[in-house]
Amino acid sequence: MSRFWSDVVHTLTPYVPGEQPKMDRLVKLNTNESPYGPSPRVIDAVRDAASEDLRRYPDPNADALKQCLATYHGLEPAQVFVGNGSDEVLAHAFMGLLKHDRPLLFPDITYSFYPVYCGLYDIAHRLVPLNECFEIDPADYTGEAGAVIFPNPNAPTGRLMPLEAVEQILKAQPDVVVLVDEAYIDYGGQSAVGLLAEHPNLLITRTFSKSRALAGLRVGYALGSAELVEGLERVKNSFNSYPLGRPAQAGAIASVEDEPWFRDSCQRVIDSREHLTGALERMGFEVLPSAANFIFARHPAHPGADLAAALRERAIIVRHFKLPRIDAFLRITVGTDEECDALIQALGDIL
Repeated sequence: MSRFWSDVVHTLTPYVPGEQPKMDRLVKLNTNESPYGPSPRVIDAVRDAASEDLRRYPDPNADALKQCLATYHGLEPAQVFVGNGSDEVLAHAFMGLLKHDRPLLFPDITYSFYPVYCGLYDIAHRLVPLNECFEIDPADYTGEAGAVIFPNPNAPTGRLMPLEAVEQILKAQPDVVVLVDEAYIDYGGQSAVGLLAEHPNLLITRTFSKSRALAGLRVGYALGSAELVEGLERVKNSFNSYPLGRPAQAGAIASVEDEPWFRDSCQRVIDSREHLTGALERMGFEVLPSAANFIFARHPAHPGADLAAALRERAIIVRHFKLPRIDAFLRITVGTDEECDALIQALGDIL
């Protein structure tokens, strides 16, 4: 503790990001990064943008990227907001759209940055327990709320809500913002973008870090009504007018323009996910149904912490959460087929 800290710093419990260890021959399955590199067109675009023009500020509005994303999703540019990774987009949303007198609602088991933002911005909130199958039940989101946020698919469980259930929450909360965090939607879910026209209170956040393999570039965005996006723009321009550099904007556009690479990469991950799920179930693991690029699994005879430690000894890193209800689980990123096979072999040896 430092006597120079402000009062808010003393009370914060910061988010703990996934470990980025420096180990030889590491099988890294802990941070839900893509197992495949980005489109070659992205590399070319980033290289071209890394010119002497870097001496100049980038476009603060990222107009070309907004137009690209608007065209891709069938929206208007005024309905698109971009930021330095979806975490920054979410941070602006928490401050500008989710902070009200009534509590913000979100699941008790979900993305662990949500309570951190609540602490940072002093946002009243209420945790809504997942049901016994670790699912979000729309009926639990009908009470008084200042706003609602949840990932779909949820993290770290990987469970997907059907679009009908998402709309059920929107209809139950028509007068508050409902934010759907679609960081993993490209791995088997149906996006809520089609609901935007009928629900002006809907905001969707997306990221280039997962399915587009650009975690190192830091690009995220939001889709919603022009009214909601304007609120985000006001916060962003009170914080950092230039969140995306020239290489990031160019690389993101190139990624969107290479649809065949994107679709092929997603399908390869989906195929590997099904292979990994089947192999773990044959070993006796319970694996929750996943529509993400990770699986959430537990073994009835082996604590999650013990399995994670034993895998680490074999240079395989997975994510374990020391939290109520999910302490027995491991969150395992879907890697390449070779990485998945290495994990399966290691677990077979451990068990």
